[in-house]
Amino acid sequence: MKALFVDTGGWMACADAADPAHARASAARDTALETGLALVTTDFVVDETLTLLRVRLGLAAAEAWWRQVDGSSRLRWERISVERFDKARQLFFRYRDKRFSFTDCTSFVVMQELKIARALSTDAHFRQMGFQAVPGAVKLRGRS
Repeated sequence: MKALFVDTGGWMACADAADPAHARASAARDTALETGLALVTTDFVVDETLTLLRVRLGLAAAEAWWRQVDGSSRLRWERISVERFDKARQLFFRYRDKRFSFTDCTSFVVMQELKIARALSTDAHFRQMGFQAVPGAVKLRGRS
């Protein structure tokens, strides 16, 4: 599928002008849209993003972001079904040397299923799992 997966880190970088990756993430998102790529995300990522927006930027920012993405024809939402949840759980426990979040694992499952190679994310875990992170991942200090 010709698409760009959008992770929580990507959404946050685009939404928060103070984020160090804001300009690069926004440009990567805009370039993807201009070249006709679909943006893909999951219900788990949306859950995580809304929570982080509320905590970091306030409820008004979370609501503004929600209004922007809800019903967007340029965004494809993927739901984490029971089957995807089980595959994510297997990944979560398989990689004992990594610090993947469970939401990361659900994203990996969706990306693998849809054959999406690139993620708009600042999370180095996507690169560790073999995906390309754009605009580029933030290096994790002392973590695998």
